[in-house]
Amino acid sequence: MALDDVREKLTSFAPGYKIWLEKGGGVQGDGFFKLLEHIEQTGSISGAAAAMGMSYRAAWGKIKAAEKNWGMILVATRVGGEAGGGARLTPEAGELIRRFYQFREEVGREIKAIFARNFKD
Repeated sequence: MALDDVREKLTSFAPGYKIWLEKGGGVQGDGFFKLLEHIEQTGSISGAAAAMGMSYRAAWGKIKAAEKNWGMILVATRVGGEAGGGARLTPEAGELIRRFYQFREEVGREIKAIFARNFKD
């Protein structure tokens, strides 16, 4: 196979990657941050869980595990009643989401640049 043929085949690839945060044995990535965003949008853990196609118990378990591992409260809840229950993100959770997505965006740009240097002549 000629070198030009090899180069042409290599330029058809695209990079793939996953980003996550680790702390205290816990690993949280895109799915977890989407769960938090759904809580913000729906005002409830059950609504967020439904939007993600998971059970309330699974969603609540992920939140509690992250809070324990990271040493911060991410979701504030209020019990139902006449006014109804609900959930909202803490300021720490909002800042964590913002920084995670910013980090992911910057990493993506760098990966694409590195990939271009190595695979796109």
